[in-house]
Amino acid sequence: MSYKSKGINAERELIHLFWKNEWTAVRVAGSGSQKYPSPDILASNNLRKLAIETKISKSSYRHFSSKEISELKEFSERFGAESWIAIKFNRKGWFFLSLEDLKETEANYSISLDIAERKGLAFSDLIETR
Repeated sequence: MSYKSKGINAERELIHLFWKNEWTAVRVAGSGSQKYPSPDILASNNLRKLAIETKISKSSYRHFSSKEISELKEFSERFGAESWIAIKFNRKGWFFLSLEDLKETEANYSISLDIAERKGLAFSDLIETR
């Protein structure tokens, strides 16, 4: 299975998790490859709107381009949604992180498994009504 297919399957997995927990969610096909900024997933429970950039990682680190993060911020601000990063490390499950949890470098942003385990939210914590 290609890495792209694994990423699409991971996004679909999250969509199913949201629907099973009485949220609505859609995968934004073509996100990152179109003219306008868009997240990978939009989810809402009628009280909250989430714009989510999803990633999977075989290693203990994952990098995000500055463009990915700036487009997620722009979309979220215009749409009135919370910006979230959803990352799934091999055999570790999902972690949900705010943009402030990412480490900014000169060229990009990154997240380590260690930081994700310390600062990331589990899915059940993410969907709690605030």
